[in-house]
Amino acid sequence: MEPPSTRPPKGDGAAIDLIVADPAWHRRIPKAEVIVRRAAHAAGMQGTIVLSSNRAVRDLNGRHRGKYKPTNVLTYEYPAPEMILALGVVQAEAVAQKRRPEHHLAHLVVHGALHLQGEDHHHPGDARRMEMAEARILHRIGVPNPWKRA
Repeated sequence: MEPPSTRPPKGDGAAIDLIVADPAWHRRIPKAEVIVRRAAHAAGMQGTIVLSSNRAVRDLNGRHRGKYKPTNVLTYEYPAPEMILALGVVQAEAVAQKRRPEHHLAHLVVHGALHLQGEDHHHPGDARRMEMAEARILHRIGVPNPWKRA
């Protein structure tokens, strides 16, 4: 079965291939596919997004980064842009941060898309620029600023 694909309107050339590798996404964040496509398009992402499990992300994180634990999102630039999200981590972080899971998911997609475009947050100035970019993109799709403290 071919993974569903979405192309943004007006032929801007961007394409997102979305693969739901863990069917639990359908139950736990019912509109995950719509949220992911919308956030990816807003962030100008092209490539593949995989909605996966903690176990799969843990294995990839261990194999490629030497960190044998799941993480919220992994991005790979080569051979083609790819983002992989771990359902359990996404949900646990949303609960811990008192955020709606769909908002946290949108934030992580934008965050991953910015990484794929060369942004990083290893230094305070870079982190602040990336946070501001995330907030601007999320605002455009109606998601609250994750960096604004209540």
